[in-house]
Amino acid sequence: MREETGGAKSLREMNVLVTGGSGGIGGAVAERFASVGMGVAIHYMQSHEAANEVARRCLEQGARAMTVKADLRDRVQLERMAERLEAEGMRPDILVNNAGRAHYGMLADLTDAEWDDLMAVNLKSAFMCSQIFMRHMVSQRYGRIINISSVWGISGASCEVAYSASKGGMNAFTKALAKELAPSGVTVNAVAPGAVMTRMMEGFADEEVRSLEEEIPAGRLASPEDVSSLVYFLALPESGYITGQVISPNGGWIT
Repeated sequence: MREETGGAKSLREMNVLVTGGSGGIGGAVAERFASVGMGVAIHYMQSHEAANEVARRCLEQGARAMTVKADLRDRVQLERMAERLEAEGMRPDILVNNAGRAHYGMLADLTDAEWDDLMAVNLKSAFMCSQIFMRHMVSQRYGRIINISSVWGISGASCEVAYSASKGGMNAFTKALAKELAPSGVTVNAVAPGAVMTRMMEGFADEEVRSLEEEIPAGRLASPEDVSSLVYFLALPESGYITGQVISPNGGWIT
């Protein structure tokens, strides 16, 4: 059955760009879209081999897939990435702003440079990518922008003040942009996961992970696939009435 959009495209005719697509959540998101035959562009900045491995798994599912390299803090590189995607017939109908960076430490010890870099990667990149790629979405009167936030953007976390602030900013950005783009048929939502078993958890000792699991009513940390399934749902044509929402898959940890 053909699923129609404002531009009369089927899912298999759509393209998705996943920033930070070489990581745990980004890779799972890319593979979820690839599983239905969508064209997938996997962005990376340094993790070339990891991005290629994600692309390989997407290709194995019969999807069109490519990798694109860019520093998300640099608008010139982002515009060049957009030009390359268009040239390859991979202009995104769906943008997943997933790239992000964590920072652990007391605010008293945070430098201006660390603050600025975290905001550039976690928040400004979402602004620039959305601004660049929403042009096509608005012109075709269909699109999806899905921002990967964090539960700490909702509740805040001690020793993660800058990270919490960047994700809280992303949540506000999501709600405001959703109102601007709704008349054009473009939805904007945020997925704010709780603790997810990815490389960001590698700094935690086993005892710390077990203690954290005991705090979560579901009794476990999320998997990247728990997040990717929600991202995929929000990208579907039939999810078009859901916009401006910050949804937190966290196993009942933060309500």
